[in-house]
Amino acid sequence: MEANNNKTQNPEQYGVLLYYKYAQIPNLDSLLAFYESNCNSLSLLGRVRLAPDGVNATLGGLLTSLEKHIAAVKLNDLFDGTDFKLASCQQPLNDAVARECGFASLSIRAVKELVSLISCYPLSTTPQISDAGKHLSADEFHSLLQAAKEQHSTDDKKLVLVDARNLYETRIGKFHTPNVDTLDPEIRQYSDLPSWIDNNSEQLRGKNVLMYCTGGIRCEMASAYLRSKGAGFENVFQLYGGIQRYLEQFPDGGFFQGKNFVFDHRISVGSTDEIVIGSCLLCGCSFDDYSPRCRCTHCRMLVLVCNVCQIKGDQYVCELCQRHGKGTESMLCSINVNPQDVAGIELKVPLDQMPQRNGNVNRKKLRILCLHGFRQNASSFKGRTSSLAKKLKQIAELVFINAPHELQFIYQPSGSESINGCNSTLLQHNPPPPIETCKKKFAWLVAPSSSPTDETDWKTTDRPFDPLQYLDQTEGFDQSLTFLKKVFSEEGPFDGILGFSQGAAMAALVCAQREKLHGEVDFRFAILCSGFAVKLNKVKKGSINCPSLHIFGSEPGKDRQIANNASRELASLFEDGCSVVIEHDSGHIVPTRSPYIDEIKEFLQRFL
Repeated sequence: MEANNNKTQNPEQYGVLLYYKYAQIPNLDSLLAFYESNCNSLSLLGRVRLAPDGVNATLGGLLTSLEKHIAAVKLNDLFDGTDFKLASCQQPLNDAVARECGFASLSIRAVKELVSLISCYPLSTTPQISDAGKHLSADEFHSLLQAAKEQHSTDDKKLVLVDARNLYETRIGKFHTPNVDTLDPEIRQYSDLPSWIDNNSEQLRGKNVLMYCTGGIRCEMASAYLRSKGAGFENVFQLYGGIQRYLEQFPDGGFFQGKNFVFDHRISVGSTDEIVIGSCLLCGCSFDDYSPRCRCTHCRMLVLVCNVCQIKGDQYVCELCQRHGKGTESMLCSINVNPQDVAGIELKVPLDQMPQRNGNVNRKKLRILCLHGFRQNASSFKGRTSSLAKKLKQIAELVFINAPHELQFIYQPSGSESINGCNSTLLQHNPPPPIETCKKKFAWLVAPSSSPTDETDWKTTDRPFDPLQYLDQTEGFDQSLTFLKKVFSEEGPFDGILGFSQGAAMAALVCAQREKLHGEVDFRFAILCSGFAVKLNKVKKGSINCPSLHIFGSEPGKDRQIANNASRELASLFEDGCSVVIEHDSGHIVPTRSPYIDEIKEFLQRFL
């Protein structure tokens, strides 16, 4: 396929070029000399691998230079029919990404084989590239998947998709088609694929096998190896040009979900559909960005760790190493956990995958910032949650603060009443107690008609208590957010936020802006008790990407201040994959009896 003609509009635009060609190279030294001369003269960076059976190149530079390189390569008849994949893009994000992706220099080397399928695994039969699976264009590939989607076939020769890529690539993007089995070998490296094929050949025998990979090169030899097994493996096909050409043909993603991992400084390329299928290794939140280059401490495979969970010096254990028992003992020792102590707890993230914090021997307690409810203060909320603090003392430290909006003292002279938390019993028409005996009350959000007060006396009201008053308190978020930024700066860091009632509404607003607030208000999880949504009407269900625990009354009437459906509606705004709901029958409180406290501990264990 020809390079795109519209790439030359900006002569200084940067680009990436990928291509490969399987062909017998008559003079390897001569071709090596050509690449060294041509690439250096055009100031291209990247890597070129030459083998007796072909060439594989990934190069970056100015688009005009890359087009000149393509023109020079085409003069050699060896490259007839080569698919040159040329794309405009930004230059490398930073030097570290450029170095790791091989775009900080030019590397041209002669190797034994273009992709390491044969040399690393003893094969019973050596595949011949001439026996590779039939090429399918993106349109043909899509049509087959579309036809399979529309019919429920019981034929033994039904379609089977095989992903020929490494596990970390498949974790951020893959094909998904109803009625079509998609097999993910979950391999660490390409040289592990023959072993998987050998162990799973009966699943593929007699089927129409469609293979795919990033750009097509890995499917060439893998499909040839599968076909070399003889009878029952004749119908093997491969996506020509790989996922990259498919996404160019189907910009909305078609049957491909997520992003296509690429081995250059772009790291991944997605469709117009911004669906995220990857998740953080530690907290389970949706995340698919490999640019931080976090790696397994044992095998060095890339792992997904979201921005909030990343801490310099951390060590991670990938799912493959965890599956095979590597790192389990060292991780338990590093956080001072006895395996028997957690044997009865089913963790969302296995202990093997929990990070080591800079090699500390003792387990670090979680620091949780606590946001009180409306017309409360830090002292009263600390008292109300004293049982919770006591039961979590081994794993968490609760930090309490006053909200920034000070409220007027309200007096309602109606029989025996409790005045704003003061332990005073009033007879009708009796005056309220002296102001100095009562502690100030605060709020995170206030009614639009409210204004800052410096009054130091009681305000009398004849209005009865309105259980829906929280619906009117919608202003003051910006001031409260500014205040929280200062708290995080001066008293942080904090691992999580716990909000109660209006404090939960405030915490939810912060969660909705977590990515935007990165660097100013960093936390890894939120616990929302008797919560409700304020000014989140434009937030789609399941779109708030933050690990969250929602605790509220189990049915209408159990919490007489915050309606069950209000808390349930707030929980629905958080992503399903990393949110947990606890419903209880204990009223407008944070429950601390079993089984609720056990579920709270289980949630927190994920972040130790």
